[in-house]
Amino acid sequence: MTNSVSITGYTDGDVDTNRSLEPSLESLAAERFSRRKALMGGLGATSMAVFGTTMLSACGGDDNLSNGPVLTPGNVAATSAGRVVTLTVTVSSQTVTGTWTQISGPAVTLTRVDDTTATFIAPAVSTGTDLVFAYGANIGSGGLNASARSTVRVNPAVLGFAAVAKNLNDIVTVPAGYSVTVMTRLGDPLAAGLSAYANNGTDADFDKRIGDHGDALHFFGLGSSGARDDSSSTRGLMVQNHENLNVQYLHPAGPTTDASGRRPQGEALKEMMAHGVSVSEYADAGNRKWSYVPTSAFNRRITPATPMQFTGPAAGSALLSTAFSPDGSKGRGTINNCANGITPWATNLTCEENWAGYFRRDGSGAGTDTAKRSAKERVALSRYGVTSTTGNYGWSSVATSDTLFTRWDARAKADDAKQDFRNEPNQFGWVVEIDPYDPSSTPRKRTALGRCGHEGAFVQAVPGKKLAVYMGDDSRREYLYKFVSNTTFAQADANSGNRIAMGDKYLDAGTLYVAKFNADGNGQWLPLVFGQVPDLATYAFADQADILVNCRLAADAVKATPMDRPEWTAGNPATGEIYLTLTNNNAAGRPLAGTDAANPRHYNDPKGSANTAQYGNPNGHIIRLREAGDDQAATSFRWDIYLFGADSADANADVNISGLTAENDFSSPDGLYFSRPTNALGQVKPVLWIETDDGALTDRTNCMLLAAIPGMVGDGAAKTITNKDSTGATATQATFAGASATAATLRRFLVGPVQCEITGIDMTPDGRTLFVGIQHPGEDGTPAAPSSHWPDSQGNASVAATVRPRSAIVAITKDDGGVIAL
Repeated sequence: MTNSVSITGYTDGDVDTNRSLEPSLESLAAERFSRRKALMGGLGATSMAVFGTTMLSACGGDDNLSNGPVLTPGNVAATSAGRVVTLTVTVSSQTVTGTWTQISGPAVTLTRVDDTTATFIAPAVSTGTDLVFAYGANIGSGGLNASARSTVRVNPAVLGFAAVAKNLNDIVTVPAGYSVTVMTRLGDPLAAGLSAYANNGTDADFDKRIGDHGDALHFFGLGSSGARDDSSSTRGLMVQNHENLNVQYLHPAGPTTDASGRRPQGEALKEMMAHGVSVSEYADAGNRKWSYVPTSAFNRRITPATPMQFTGPAAGSALLSTAFSPDGSKGRGTINNCANGITPWATNLTCEENWAGYFRRDGSGAGTDTAKRSAKERVALSRYGVTSTTGNYGWSSVATSDTLFTRWDARAKADDAKQDFRNEPNQFGWVVEIDPYDPSSTPRKRTALGRCGHEGAFVQAVPGKKLAVYMGDDSRREYLYKFVSNTTFAQADANSGNRIAMGDKYLDAGTLYVAKFNADGNGQWLPLVFGQVPDLATYAFADQADILVNCRLAADAVKATPMDRPEWTAGNPATGEIYLTLTNNNAAGRPLAGTDAANPRHYNDPKGSANTAQYGNPNGHIIRLREAGDDQAATSFRWDIYLFGADSADANADVNISGLTAENDFSSPDGLYFSRPTNALGQVKPVLWIETDDGALTDRTNCMLLAAIPGMVGDGAAKTITNKDSTGATATQATFAGASATAATLRRFLVGPVQCEITGIDMTPDGRTLFVGIQHPGEDGTPAAPSSHWPDSQGNASVAATVRPRSAIVAITKDDGGVIAL
């Protein structure tokens, strides 16, 4: 009888055939057997390799039953990094017991499916690389042995999805072949005994529920024992910031006041508790079937009421003294948490951004707070925008003596700062370190990193070098900062069980710098150190604590470069280059005569059918820099502009400098994230993810997420552009532009629901699940007429018109189990 066994060397949903690699039938047969032996009589076997539409076959046999039939080598196949490869044996009329093993090439993890089939993820490579696999088997009941080899050539990673079209749909749209799972949403319970979120404005207990306006996020791995496990892709802690509120949806008919204009205490408390940070456990039930664990012991809310500890040079300063903490060492809570940073020792850095408007002061004139302040205080308060006469949401108006509410009243009322909350604004605007694995730990406000409208805090840590933290200050014409630790980073500290102590070691002592971008493509880091920072005409610095509490004034004093809303920072794990999103600027912030090489555009992007003018830099750009000597402690760097946002439909070459098309045009880059270096997305040429928070292009599309494979600083050229203002006047500006975008290097991966912002992004270490935050869908709607119904609208075309939207996280997976985007 004849035993028939078929070998398939490779299968892939994205069939990617490199025919030049295919050997001839003769070379396959000759690899192990001579032609004469293959044609010998006796017990016969036929083996074949199938890849795509190509079939190769060879016959072999031997009348020596002790050797049995031998499976001839399979076909040579090609794929690219990150894709799923399937090695399989197709058997007819016999039972096969065998296994696949790797013979050569970069090591991969073979996942055994059954006796005939195994899969693996193609590894990251810098050039075409062959991987050889062998299959060994026992066939039938006669103990006959068989073996065969297959070769797979892996090529460097490429973007492997069709670009998502711009759209105004009320769903999260992803490429074909991908699936979306909605994860934690506004109001979801984080403790036992809480009811499901009613989503009608009646819910309370937000100190035990997911907060609103989910922003930056990170997945911290958990092992089966509940200990930290950075390699876990199936269980982890999702830490997410909660920046602000769609306040109209938190109450039955929106926020209210009493006859005296005071806010009800219950409403104000709900709003306050919906800010801050959440920690929730995520778990994969198998094959990336994700859900969250509402009663996990790790679940935690950090709110504006959570006790905080100040550390670093400003801790204990009189500038931080309040009635709650007369010695200036403690505080309560964190607010307006925007982007983040992750330390090597697995703590989360949450960043306090637009906090200034939450505080009440009053106007000028005799007896007012302004009159009671010193000249220096007035300058500092104005520079940070602490000028509201009510405070966001009016929390200080609640009729109570509870300092949880009265502290939002920053007026000078008592004899000194130890008896009121005039300094409460100085307690915010910091980078806050949180240990996600210890729900009982006290977060630390790290004052050495300066106080501003912190957008993010990207940590660059290289063993044997000083640690650096790169930070944007998210307001128009603000600055890019860098903190460099005094202590050299030791890799062993990354695994410390005392994580907060590592923060004490590296984040409390060092030098804070601010960036100056020169017209020649070089730049300097200017130290903000007492004695080296000159006084301003309106402000004299008293000590280092003063410089850190008022680092915007210090940056003004050293003449740093004002930027177009510096937001997220991210570092390329392969090159060490630092990227910074500059979201946008308006005509007042970036007039025709106010451009410079690093912020070079002034133009109009007309919006909507009315062609509403949008002058300035409404679409934003992304700048990048490379430190001198590739050392993050360097005091000089080179820079260029990686990408310019633009509407490709109506932008000329002086606006659409990066050559964007309908498949990759974008506006207002905000979130920025390089893929983890633990998978093919983050190796060799790491994939960069770009999220948008747009108002300029939203007549054509909702906000979006793009995937990019960037080059390096200097891959483009010097360029002179012509700007134009609303009067028709023109001016030229020289700059340095990176290489133009192409379909191979930049594509739109996701479009969000109506009126949302795409913000917050991370992935599992294996790169097979991508977590993305969808913030404030339907932000312009009302309780009676919500303008979005997401996430209920995801997969539900008939959702009720009264369903209120909720910020939420989505988990995105590739249907074939491969690495996202490749």
